[in-house]
Amino acid sequence: MKLANLGAAGLLMTLNVVGSAVASQQPAAGAGAARFEVTSIKAVRPTLVNTIAALQKKDAAGARAAFEAFDSGWNGIEVYISTRYPDAYKELEGGYQARIIEGLRAANPDTAALVTEAKAMLAKFDETVTMIERAAPLNRLYDDVARLRIVRAHLREVTPALKAGNTDKARKSFDAFNDNWDSIEDLVSERSRDAYVAIESGMIEIERALMPTAPDVDQVISLVRGVSDRYNAIVAQVTKDAQNRK
Repeated sequence: MKLANLGAAGLLMTLNVVGSAVASQQPAAGAGAARFEVTSIKAVRPTLVNTIAALQKKDAAGARAAFEAFDSGWNGIEVYISTRYPDAYKELEGGYQARIIEGLRAANPDTAALVTEAKAMLAKFDETVTMIERAAPLNRLYDDVARLRIVRAHLREVTPALKAGNTDKARKSFDAFNDNWDSIEDLVSERSRDAYVAIESGMIEIERALMPTAPDVDQVISLVRGVSDRYNAIVAQVTKDAQNRK
């Protein structure tokens, strides 16, 4: 799910926090708060807190930016929740998240009602994290899936930014993806050397295409699509293996 206008600063700050975890943390062998699974999910929590704070100030634009940052961070880690607790996942994404996004799209958002929704969502989010902390770890491939998705979140922001006419944000999002690519490139290369080479080549082309003051938007979007397709195929492959592993 996507809101029409992104808050670049809040979004990139959140994704960089989560992206840094990809490079700096290793999955722990046992259950507990130090697991990559838990720390990655908790890294998304501040965006919900920021959403509530903005809504309490009746700052709809700030709330949109904060919740857009949540949406991007959530896309990276939702696999853990959808795998472990499908009902909680549906309640969080199909329920609270959908209602908040819809409410924030209104010309004059009902901030009071949205505060109630966002606080309830945060409570459900925290409840789910507590359950995950107490549960045994999933197999290690789920951490690989999450790492790939967390890094991909930056790339997913490029096309919407270009379509919105925000070239500066598109560049920042792509730079963030490029910066975090090193943390997962071995995962990609191990799965498919061809995909790895194609992604790296495509990234070079995207970087060059974004250099002009007024880049060719259609060209960049096409290049991003090509890299995304290759990348998504690897994500799908790792996800399937994670689901099939006992």
